[in-house]
Amino acid sequence: MNTRRTLFTVAAAALLGFAGAAHAQGEPLRVATDATFPPMEFVENGKRTGFDVELVEAVGKTLGRKIEWIDIDFKGLVPGLISKRFDMAVSAIYITDERKKVVDFTVPYYAGGLVVMVKDGNTAIKVPADINGKKVSVQVGTKSVAFTKEKYPQVQLMEVEKNQEMFNLVDIGRADAAVTGKPAAYQYVRTRGGLKVLPEQITTEEYGMAIRKDTPELTKAVNGAIEKLKADGTYAQIEKKWFSATAK
Repeated sequence: MNTRRTLFTVAAAALLGFAGAAHAQGEPLRVATDATFPPMEFVENGKRTGFDVELVEAVGKTLGRKIEWIDIDFKGLVPGLISKRFDMAVSAIYITDERKKVVDFTVPYYAGGLVVMVKDGNTAIKVPADINGKKVSVQVGTKSVAFTKEKYPQVQLMEVEKNQEMFNLVDIGRADAAVTGKPAAYQYVRTRGGLKVLPEQITTEEYGMAIRKDTPELTKAVNGAIEKLKADGTYAQIEKKWFSATAK
């Protein structure tokens, strides 16, 4: 009798565990983002779009969970995650040791960093080292200013206030190149054209999807989904759409 009761208890527990997992699979995945950083996440024609958005939607589809988007300022993403306002934060978030102390990250899903942009057809600058001795536009207050000075001491820096000014200087030939963040560079090429991005990056900083530390099973599931999307070609399609150097 005790054996039967034990077997019944084990079976019941297993059934409840399965039901709980099934229920979790069907629940919406609450994902926070700051949709103001094209091409990663932004609003176009009243609709949220971008590389991160499409990738997260694909992850949700793979997991069988609808994505429930929550818009929030970037500075509130990690605090909101810690306070359990949402399940995950995806907004071009660099994986850093400081952030890893309070949240978990998925495997890196994209490598950002600084890149060099030149006018389409420019053959004098083929690799980043070629900008030494050239006129290079950079945006004031960004990492590209100090890093370019240190890495390429012979460049003639032209500091401007806005990204658009930086690109314009290259467009009209007043600057030979621009050094800027990879997402902004590819967004310009994709939507405006006229410039191209050199294949070799200057720096590499990896983006990760931030997840609460109390849900390690979700981190594992999302990692599995990312791996599957890379294996079946879905990731490559999304990446090509948003980051192809020849996209127009």
